[in-house]
Amino acid sequence: MSILPEPGPDAGAGALRAFRARFHQCLRARSDALFKLADAVLCSSGPVVSLPGLSLTGVFTRGHGALYDALAAGRIDADRLRDALATQPLGRVSGRIVLAVNTTGWLRPDANCSPGRLYCHGSGHGRGQDQMVPGWSYSFVAALEPGASSWTQILDATRIGPDDDPAAVTALQLRAVIDRLTSAGQHRSGDAPIAVVTDGGYDVPRLAWQLRDLPVIIVGRLKSDRVLYGRPGPWSGRGRPPKHGRACRMADPDTWGGPDTASSTETARYGRLEAMAWENLHSRLTHRAAWIGHEGDLPIIEATLIRLKTERLPHTGKPTPLWLWTSQQALDTDLLNAIWSAWLRRFDIEHTFRFLKQTLGWTIPQVRDPEAADRWTWLVIAAFTQLGLARALAADRRLPWEAPAGPGRLTPPRPRPPGFPEPSRGPAPTHCGAETLQTRARKACRATQSAQSTDPRPGQESQTRQDHKRTRTAPDQHQRSKIKLRAGECA
Repeated sequence: MSILPEPGPDAGAGALRAFRARFHQCLRARSDALFKLADAVLCSSGPVVSLPGLSLTGVFTRGHGALYDALAAGRIDADRLRDALATQPLGRVSGRIVLAVNTTGWLRPDANCSPGRLYCHGSGHGRGQDQMVPGWSYSFVAALEPGASSWTQILDATRIGPDDDPAAVTALQLRAVIDRLTSAGQHRSGDAPIAVVTDGGYDVPRLAWQLRDLPVIIVGRLKSDRVLYGRPGPWSGRGRPPKHGRACRMADPDTWGGPDTASSTETARYGRLEAMAWENLHSRLTHRAAWIGHEGDLPIIEATLIRLKTERLPHTGKPTPLWLWTSQQALDTDLLNAIWSAWLRRFDIEHTFRFLKQTLGWTIPQVRDPEAADRWTWLVIAAFTQLGLARALAADRRLPWEAPAGPGRLTPPRPRPPGFPEPSRGPAPTHCGAETLQTRARKACRATQSAQSTDPRPGQESQTRQDHKRTRTAPDQHQRSKIKLRAGECA
């Protein structure tokens, strides 16, 4: 589904031209080289596999030396570019803006002299094969879209340093993004709160506490072995008033009690999806880890616990229940369905990471300076934004075995710049090892015709045999000298 609210390609062309003009204004030094480098990423004939190879594209009119100089000595006004990204049309899920936040690594295990590296999570092949690899870690914030689409609108990217607190960096990043969206008119007073969805690696109660003054709903995944507590009962008058009530152990169904809200939905991919919600639950916090520097009593952060159970999975495997934590209270059936459906859209940012790395070549350059890596990151984000704006203008870059995509349904790898040559579709090569009855008969017929054409007449030798005899009976000068030398040695 397109993020462009204006119908027709003319409106899309206007939005694309406006963003390109604002993007060029964000380039402070080496502006032309940086701008053409972003165009080279867009006009590459395939996935970007080499940084100097981009200098061979037609739009980059400089040499590969200017390419490296632009990344090393160029300057990009990141704050101004963030403001330009915040003004782009955003998709809405169930009538609200949904922001996905996640970190991904630019792995540099061999760059021992590059500063700013830390251990990043690297996915392995198979369960339990993940590992920590040195590299640069970036935190991305992207707006998600509804429908059968994996497009996202990247709003911000921040590199996390070795001495930074990832939770604090994420909170500041989200606060700045929401402030820019409010200033750009994307979110107004009276609109539905912005939903922020995260994966299981975030401390969602702490994130909700840091953003408690903003109109947001935090939704994150919890492990199935967590324990939450309800509100305490009446105080007996003796001792200290209790802070925690009954314990709700996710692994023990006997401690759950009856849900406050429940819903059941038929889905095409998961079958029947059942959702149950328990309100007014909180975690027991201690003065350790993230809360070690908190002054005074630790807060009681009440939330709603959601349990999702599906009938089947899209591919294989046995479905297991999924637990979600949300800061929203007083859920009805419609709001409950809107929250878990918004969280399921979170996986679109994973597809965005894969597209940035495998197609646009985000992690291909082997730069040493982390500031140069930041400049390349912003160029890739600008290129990705232009692809999204050009969906209504570009042709379908479809491989021969892919089905045609309808209008407004192009996935990120499919848009093609105007005038880009179509892939050649010549005849399929023949298989030399495969023979059929027709090919065998054809070969036998050709062999018979060849023998008849070279067969000599009676009493006359063929020209090939005569040449062979002449070659054997008439040695050259070098062979004659060898024969004389051997005759002299024998004498």
